[in-house]
Amino acid sequence: MKYIFITGGVCSSLGKGVAAASIACLLENSGLKVTLQKIDPYLNIDPGTMSPYQHGEVYVTDDGAETDLDLGNYERFTKNAKFSKVNSVTTGQIYDTVIKRERKGGYLGKTVQIIPHITDEIKSRIKAASMDYDIQIVEIGGTVGDIESVPFLEAIRQFSRDVGRENVLYIHLTLIPYLGAAKESKTKPTQHSVKELMQIGISPDILMCRSADLMTDEMRDKLALFCNVEKEAVFSAIDIDTTIYEIPLLYERQGMSKIIERKLGLKPQTPNLSSWKKQIEKYTSAKKECTIAVAGKYIALQDAYKSIYEALIHGGIDNKCKVNVVKIDTEQVTNQNVSSIFKNVDGILVPGGFGERGFDGKITTARYARENGIPYFGICLGLHVMAVEIARNVLGYTDANTTEIDPQSAYPVISLLEEQRKITKMGGTMRLGAYKAKLLSGTKIYQAYKSKEISERHRHRYEFSNDYKKDYEDNGVIFSAINIENDLIEAMELKDHPWFVAVQYHPEFKSKPTAPAPLFAAFIKASMQA
Repeated sequence: MKYIFITGGVCSSLGKGVAAASIACLLENSGLKVTLQKIDPYLNIDPGTMSPYQHGEVYVTDDGAETDLDLGNYERFTKNAKFSKVNSVTTGQIYDTVIKRERKGGYLGKTVQIIPHITDEIKSRIKAASMDYDIQIVEIGGTVGDIESVPFLEAIRQFSRDVGRENVLYIHLTLIPYLGAAKESKTKPTQHSVKELMQIGISPDILMCRSADLMTDEMRDKLALFCNVEKEAVFSAIDIDTTIYEIPLLYERQGMSKIIERKLGLKPQTPNLSSWKKQIEKYTSAKKECTIAVAGKYIALQDAYKSIYEALIHGGIDNKCKVNVVKIDTEQVTNQNVSSIFKNVDGILVPGGFGERGFDGKITTARYARENGIPYFGICLGLHVMAVEIARNVLGYTDANTTEIDPQSAYPVISLLEEQRKITKMGGTMRLGAYKAKLLSGTKIYQAYKSKEISERHRHRYEFSNDYKKDYEDNGVIFSAINIENDLIEAMELKDHPWFVAVQYHPEFKSKPTAPAPLFAAFIKASMQA
């Protein structure tokens, strides 16, 4: 078993997750079985209770783990790796486990300390995720120098001692800033970052340097000398103008897989990236375009709808179409301006979310799409929006609402799940993970999946109330997907509309550039024809 640890330096948000996923893509296409793991240094058990403004999107796995959005990158860049709760680790999980063990007498009266007890638990979590794989890539969140990251850095330092230095590779991702006034890129911050890492006892084997342009040979020589790495192991991680899915190709042009395999004592294999390149070329060479409005309340933050934006790109790849996304803050949408806001869009997507803010604007958005024949795609809360809008403006239930917003609504067409009513704890208590649904033949959702049964991931507390099902059916609504276990509504669509579909689940979580989510592909196709 081989282990690759990726650390970050100089500053955050340099793209360690995409770098880790890109390396996994290269190694997997070289014939190796690869898995990835994200270690986050925050004290929360998971990001499930965090605001999107704090943390971005919460990504959900099949087994219901609420994880960091980087696990989404891991899934999108790999074909065969399976991700679950063991692939996402936080400081909160580590300390919670150790303290509970101590309370049960698990340490036999010993003084519980950071070393060895916390670091031992970290190492056991790493090993738990490595079963049945050739290589495990572990991304350490935060940057070198952060006090929160110290126990994790100490644990991965010890790891090479436990499993043998020849089985461990350390990769350090840093920033090479460009000073406009001096018209020069500077390597000094990277030198200091590596020095900080070496003081902990970790000497990086490979440097990945985030920069605006490819580094010169002189810069690579300088970094190799001062950071004690081979020149061939200093890589440029430049900004990409088109799509992040070109990043594995960028690294491979610099010889990344060859260096990694040599340093880990593996037989060098040239990765077969032909199918990967084919999908990327479909997107970058696309002659057709369509404009999709994503209408939500977290529009200001790119990472809040990360998987949505990526799945739209995948849907574009499937249709050889470049997707232009227009971000609409639904707090600003009114009956007076809705037509001007959406006049130049081909399709409208209302994503998931929570709370009242921006909800009325989403209702107005859905009504505009319904009345003007614009393709509409509702996801999770987007289904609630569709249900409430139709109840108010088609069924005549003007006071209809979701009980999330109005618990006293006269027409609670969306209400809290029965099993949720007595729950008081917020973390990890929603309907989470993969559930199966049966599809109604002849519907748009059936045409997209071409299957009678699907399995998709969920993250919600509120559902459509079956008490109103007949009222909707009598007014042109088709319930096209039903939960197999408990008869809950998983999808609804309009009979007399070009494409008006909403789902309770999150199809974006399973979308990949090499295997676009069927509903996203169908939505883009319908938007191109609108």
